Amino acid sequence: MTGPEPVVVVGDVLLDEDIEGVATRLAPDAPAPVVDVTGDRRHPGGAGLAAALAARGGRDVVLVTALGDDPASEAVRRDLDGRVRLLELPLHGTLPVKTRVLAGGRPVVRIDRGGGTPGEPDDAVREALAGAHAVLVADYGRHTAGAVRPHLEEVAHRTPLVWDPHPKGDPPVPGARIVTPNAAEAVALCAGTPGVSGSSLGAFAARGAELAERWRAAGVAVTLGDRGVLLTRPGGGTPMLIPAPYRSDGDPCGAGDCFAATTVAALADGLLPEEALQRAVSEAAAFVAAGGSGNPDLWRAAAVPGPARHPAADAFELAESVRASGGTVVATGGCFDLVHAGHVGLLESARRIGDCLIVCLNSDASVTRRKGPGRPLNPAADRERVLAALGSVDAVVVFEEDTPEAVLGRLRPDVWVKGGDYSVQDLPEAEVLRGWGGQAVVLPYLDGRSTTLLARRAAHAAGVALRPSGEG
Repeated sequence: MTGPEPVVVVGDVLLDEDIEGVATRLAPDAPAPVVDVTGDRRHPGGAGLAAALAARGGRDVVLVTALGDDPASEAVRRDLDGRVRLLELPLHGTLPVKTRVLAGGRPVVRIDRGGGTPGEPDDAVREALAGAHAVLVADYGRHTAGAVRPHLEEVAHRTPLVWDPHPKGDPPVPGARIVTPNAAEAVALCAGTPGVSGSSLGAFAARGAELAERWRAAGVAVTLGDRGVLLTRPGGGTPMLIPAPYRSDGDPCGAGDCFAATTVAALADGLLPEEALQRAVSEAAAFVAAGGSGNPDLWRAAAVPGPARHPAADAFELAESVRASGGTVVATGGCFDLVHAGHVGLLESARRIGDCLIVCLNSDASVTRRKGPGRPLNPAADRERVLAALGSVDAVVVFEEDTPEAVLGRLRPDVWVKGGDYSVQDLPEAEVLRGWGGQAVVLPYLDGRSTTLLARRAAHAAGVALRPSGEG
């Protein structure tokens, strides 16, 4: 979504360099692997990577960072040209360069070079932040955020602000909407806190709540790798766990930048924090599975494209085509009588699990039997058209029965998804999917959204509007 107000990313840019090779022997003079180099690549890292990821789909992104006159700074400018707009602070020193040597895709050693301190921001930085639709601070401990801190403090109370922290960096400004430390950062930032130890969910919930209090942040989302993300609030309370949709075995380098960039973009699109984090978890998992920041396709185009859409309109042909190519078929079902934010969030999350999403839609007669007289509010043809228009939905199939077991037997999806108001044990479809090795899963669902509540609210509003004046 491109709009007049940009997303502004503030932070420390690095130049990431990967030297790839194979290691089949040890050096004769030391027990060290010999890496025969097969290739190398360089690309912006840190805030540069986060800004490029936030700009996916043509979003207007302004990157506020410190750059100098050194070759690494020039390389970053070239790679970001056409992707984001740069607002540069002077860099006193040279841009940091992180070099990873990989053998068989696994890091053997990392070499860090360079470094400097940022200069003072000018009025253009203040104006960009004042006009931002949302702000991301990508802090890599090089103090760009500190140089811009007074301007960040001014906008934090009125603009959605996401802060990706660093143990050696600057503390988030009060009023940040979401702060996103990873597990190791949360442990380091809470070192010495009485009564907080271990790696249990309870321990990370305590760390997140303590950090939210310390930073006066609306929420702290601790990223826990394969376990997902734990969202905590100041004062404790019950945290929200957003699980990863699947285990990714790819390169995790850059996953935190992808998570933070997706979160701020989702907030800019108007999503609630819980919805934004669900989207970010799925995007980060897909990012890692595709090779992380080392994915060569990431920097080949001017903007990172979204998932490819399947042209097939017939649900059964689509499922067969995706299976034949080795992809994952995902399906979900329901009445979808009045599509609301809860539906949209569920469908977007479900689509990111696999390579296509098919919606199994109850027919009009099926809805009436399940929901009672007066339902559906919209006929099946209209409901199907609305769903098919959503970017997350690849095909829709209407079924006449009360439950979708029969149509699932024909589709044979790999994954069947329902919202968080169910449990897998309660789903009659779970047993059906086991027949061909499929899996039923429950995804988080946005509370307080339902067709019934919307219908009641609309009926009440209509009654008030039609009531004669003077009637109590």
